[in-house]
Amino acid sequence: MIVAGVDGSPTGLLSVDWAAKEAVLRGVSLTVAHVVPDWVCRPISGRYAEVGKWMRDGAKEVLAAAERRARELGAEVTTELVPGDPRAALIKTAEQADLLVVGSRGLGGVRGLLLGSVAHGVAAHARTDVVLVRDPPAVPRGELVVGVDRSEGSLRALKFAFAEAELRGARLRAVEAFAWPRPSGFGPADPEAERETREALRTFLAIPRQCHPGVEVIEDVVHGHPVEVLREVAAGADLLVVGSRGHGTLKGMLIGSVSQAMLHHAPGPLAIVKATSA
Repeated sequence: MIVAGVDGSPTGLLSVDWAAKEAVLRGVSLTVAHVVPDWVCRPISGRYAEVGKWMRDGAKEVLAAAERRARELGAEVTTELVPGDPRAALIKTAEQADLLVVGSRGLGGVRGLLLGSVAHGVAAHARTDVVLVRDPPAVPRGELVVGVDRSEGSLRALKFAFAEAELRGARLRAVEAFAWPRPSGFGPADPEAERETREALRTFLAIPRQCHPGVEVIEDVVHGHPVEVLREVAAGADLLVVGSRGHGTLKGMLIGSVSQAMLHHAPGPLAIVKATSA
């Protein structure tokens, strides 16, 4: 099952489109969830009764529009009106789901910010794999990008990316940032160290590649800071996939520093693949 959060905003509808297409590809059902404050769903009298009815009616319209959109894309869809805080409610609704999909900015987003508070909270705290939908390419280029640092977290991201590429009949670009910190910035290391990194990446890719022999894979070792490298390489890609925890993670955090940065800097749809031990 896939869960998509919708709030009536343009990016919320984009998330429904993305989730519906993904549900069709996977052959699973889609649940579209809209969250309202707790009091809206309770029996209430007095001057707030009309406000509550107005909000419930608006929520039903949002869900109905999302349902029509998903059905037009061929998805098997149900809708759910959920009371509570949007972040906690979406995370709880998606506890048994394979994937939670949300727009990067909703109606409460501040103009100029690339990431809304709900999207940030969901990506940081959900234990389900999360996709943030932002400006998907108008014309798919048939390529997914996955960030690799050869950690356990990036291995799970790699397996997710291979499966996605196979579903879509797309090419997979596995990217490892390679650089040594210097006073003037991140400069390239010596050629021998770069060669060793390329060989290590090829070895790391071997097992998931054997499981998906039909996927075309590009091994890409790029000089630079991981965040800058992934942002540039993923420009125009159908999906960027990163692990939630890699080598740069602080103990106890559910999301690592690189994936945290990509929440703000990914140029298009972003998948955060969660560690099984989260």
